[in-house]
Amino acid sequence: MADKAEAIVTGLGGAGNIEEIEACITRLRVVVADPGPVQEDALRSAGAHGVLVSGNVIQVVVGPEADSLTDDIQDLLE
Repeated sequence: MADKAEAIVTGLGGAGNIEEIEACITRLRVVVADPGPVQEDALRSAGAHGVLVSGNVIQVVVGPEADSLTDDIQDLLE
């Protein structure tokens, strides 16, 4: 799962672009500094079922593994 977490961080524009992340049932809800570097294709390649962008808030639909992925991503951000 760590590889998937790394791919998602990359798709979100890198660790420096992520301001906040939380799990919401089947989604990762992420606040990014700049939505420009977010690569929806890379997120889908990493296993996302969908990507919703609303300003600086990105929702990455990943299914029931959202909680564990959030933990893995937070470990990468530390």
